[in-house]
Amino acid sequence: MNTYDLTAPERLFDVGHGKDLPLPPELATLYGHLRFPAHTDRPYIIGNFVTTLDGVVALNMSGDDGGGDISGFNQHDRMLMGLLRAIVDAVIVGAGTQRAVPRHRWTAGSIYPPLAETYLQLRTNLGKSAPPLNVIVTERGNISLDLPVFQSAEVPVLIVTTKRGWNRIHTQSIPPSVQISTLDNAGPLTAQAILEEVGRVSQSDLILVEGGPQLMGDFFAEQCLDELFLTLAPQIAGRDGNVERPGLVAGKTFAPEHPLWGRLISVKRAGSHLFLRYAFDSKYPKSL
Repeated sequence: MNTYDLTAPERLFDVGHGKDLPLPPELATLYGHLRFPAHTDRPYIIGNFVTTLDGVVALNMSGDDGGGDISGFNQHDRMLMGLLRAIVDAVIVGAGTQRAVPRHRWTAGSIYPPLAETYLQLRTNLGKSAPPLNVIVTERGNISLDLPVFQSAEVPVLIVTTKRGWNRIHTQSIPPSVQISTLDNAGPLTAQAILEEVGRVSQSDLILVEGGPQLMGDFFAEQCLDELFLTLAPQIAGRDGNVERPGLVAGKTFAPEHPLWGRLISVKRAGSHLFLRYAFDSKYPKSL
């Protein structure tokens, strides 16, 4: 018997194509078909985010800065996050996202424990024996290696940073399960450079980007994102100008000169939460 109160969301629209992933029966019942287009020549890059109705993705308040506060700790959202982590080879997050949930590891079971064994079965079905590579992106090296994601050895970790970040990180003891890639570029870290480092460290067919907004903005700006899974939570968070409450993308402007338009390929509904899936025109890999 299930130890959670979760039923299949209503499937309102789905034009996904490609080969069905081998979901275990329980996940197939809860989610339905999960397909991705063929992409034999490069990794396929997907993003996952949750936002309020008024576009807030983080409250930026001490103790209330994770995605759970945005979704209302919705079980369907967490089940989907676990599903996406279960199918990918690497999960990329920015250091700010990592600091917002300092005890977290970016694995399927850690975000939705009731389905931990089912997620492991899915990874076995996909021929993935190890947890996904956890990729932490930090320009300044403002991270603590004492946190569980680095110290537990439960997941392989890659830190992608600059020379300045490397100097700061190397004042700490580096755990054996942690690799550090130091990029030589003088400017900000680019999405393509991050992806190249991920590919150098781990053979990756499918990569998940979980933000935050600055990192998501970089991936959109370089057109390195193939799809976005977006949970729309029925909450109005509000903004008063005293505390920054970012949206999905920060640090980049696209419209009106260069708007990025997505193609809706799936809509599911669970209660008053909507689970949207958009495809975008990707140009990855490309020359920088």
